[in-house]
Amino acid sequence: MRLYLIGTATILILYLVAQYYKPKPTDWTPSYHRDDKIPFGLYILNHEKENIFPGTLVTTSRLAVYNTLKDKNFSNTTYLFIAGELKFDKLDYQELVKFMNKGNNVFIAAFDLGSVLNDTLKLETNNVFNAGDKPERINFVNPLLKSEEGYVFDKGLSNQYFSGIDSSRCTVLGKNSNGDINFVKYTFGKGALYILPNPQLLTNYSLLKPAGADYAAKALSYLPASKELIWDETFTLGKINNDDILSVLYKYDQLRWAYYISIFGLLIFVIYEMKRRQRIIPIILPLQNTSADFVYVVGKVYYQQRDNSDIAQKKINYFLDHIRLTYRLKTIHPDEELISSLILKSEADEETVRQLFNLIHVIGTGIKVTDSQLIELNKLIEKFYNQSK
Repeated sequence: MRLYLIGTATILILYLVAQYYKPKPTDWTPSYHRDDKIPFGLYILNHEKENIFPGTLVTTSRLAVYNTLKDKNFSNTTYLFIAGELKFDKLDYQELVKFMNKGNNVFIAAFDLGSVLNDTLKLETNNVFNAGDKPERINFVNPLLKSEEGYVFDKGLSNQYFSGIDSSRCTVLGKNSNGDINFVKYTFGKGALYILPNPQLLTNYSLLKPAGADYAAKALSYLPASKELIWDETFTLGKINNDDILSVLYKYDQLRWAYYISIFGLLIFVIYEMKRRQRIIPIILPLQNTSADFVYVVGKVYYQQRDNSDIAQKKINYFLDHIRLTYRLKTIHPDEELISSLILKSEADEETVRQLFNLIHVIGTGIKVTDSQLIELNKLIEKFYNQSK
């Protein structure tokens, strides 16, 4: 057992060392986190926020939109959402509308805007399918921002567009080479809502290229200068109370696999110990039927008391009760009418029935019941049961 534990610990340590020193492959996970340096992280955008939003105080929020804005008097503020998927509920959307009506602005960059936004603004999104993996060309509508050659991005960064949109309610800010809208502005009171359905245009992979950096800077330049910017992290890191130990383990591959190996080793240990130390399962005998013993004991008690009258009276009572329940006959007065009706309904032998009732009459009028009378009574009752229906 000791050698088993030592061997397991040695294998675990060697695996952790090998995982620590092996070259790390490129992580293409779209985290959209401002501290991630992976291709689809937002480290560059976060690092350049002072140049993109000069003089603006940037804060982060991991609370629901409703909790962030409810009963807060924000002014000249921008709310920034960059994520793969947004899940606003109706209360969140109502607070965003109040927030914008006061002159604040909201900028959303996400593939999936959620059912509330899509249904309210009547938006539908789709992806451009390019045969041969040909990049899609996009551009701004504003002549002052429009590039002569347009912006081309690989890996499908700019392929998503609005396939369904009410253009009468919004201002079109950008389109792709097919004329499909991919950047819009909605006006709410004194503020505005900007929606970009391609969040990866703001990630490290895009901003490392001059065209990507230029496009992101121009897209964000639509936001007016503000004194504060709220950078939402609810849809990338989760709500502030959702952190636990397992989330840290699953975040890093080495810790995650070390956790899996530990669990697997623990299961092997439990199975091994269970086989070696399992107690012998006792043999449980089936329950015995003691009815015959009970009858024997009761019969022996009656035999020792030798109270034939009591036994005979009980047998007569049971017999008469059987007649009442089976043939629906009154047995208060065992007269000729009862005997005739019983013979007719039971179809038993008439001689047997008359002998039985004669004996019942003798026992009922007598003082003492002999052994022979009791035996004869029992025989006649059993004979009746066998003959009757």
